Amino acid sequence: MLRVYIVDDEPLARDELKYLLLRTKEAEIVGENDCVDNALADIHVLKPELVFLDIELADENGLGIAQKLGEYNPAPAIVFATAYDEYALQAFDLNAVDYILKPFEEERISKALEKVKKTRGVDKEQQRSMAQPVREVKGKIPVLVDDRIVLLNCRDILFLESRDGKCVIKTKDMEYKISDALVMIEKKVNEGAFLRVHRSFVVNVEQIAEIEPWFNSTYNLTMEDGSKVPVSRTYVKELKMFVGF
Repeated sequence: MLRVYIVDDEPLARDELKYLLLRTKEAEIVGENDCVDNALADIHVLKPELVFLDIELADENGLGIAQKLGEYNPAPAIVFATAYDEYALQAFDLNAVDYILKPFEEERISKALEKVKKTRGVDKEQQRSMAQPVREVKGKIPVLVDDRIVLLNCRDILFLESRDGKCVIKTKDMEYKISDALVMIEKKVNEGAFLRVHRSFVVNVEQIAEIEPWFNSTYNLTMEDGSKVPVSRTYVKELKMFVGF
């Protein structure tokens, strides 16, 4: 269970966020505040693992607070919870784990908590016990090909695809079809550069060459090798926040 602190100057927003966090049964609310100075003092003492932070506050900008929290030891994970989407790129420059928009949705809150748990290693023991054959090694992932283990640089991966119940790892030169499910490989690549854009696709954002509008508010991605990847409506908002368009 994650120890959570909330900084927001809107009482109703704080109450809604607390309610949704408690419903997940994955969070313990250790404090809340609408005053920046008081919040910083509380966080210094309480040492929460995660801070939900609004950006447009009455007495200070939340981005500045995040910068100050980054100097704490230990520094809490930051999830920005705001009504404004124009600060997303700045938020990720501050190493925010996630960026969620008001009005809050329970599923989106749960996803943010999962991201925090993954980045802070809360579920490492569980992952080890599952004994998955693929583990991240210094920016590389090992892939079993015939009787050989090929070490793939994460930066060379164009995308991951779920196909016939297995995961296909696509690079510019090769396709590697492995028995692990997409969700397991998604956990092993560098989260900062990879983004889920469809239930069957996770892309390396650095390998996107073009973003093409498609029908019904969806998009198609053209990757550096010319291959196409669909973006479903479910993930359009996250793609826009991640790449800043």
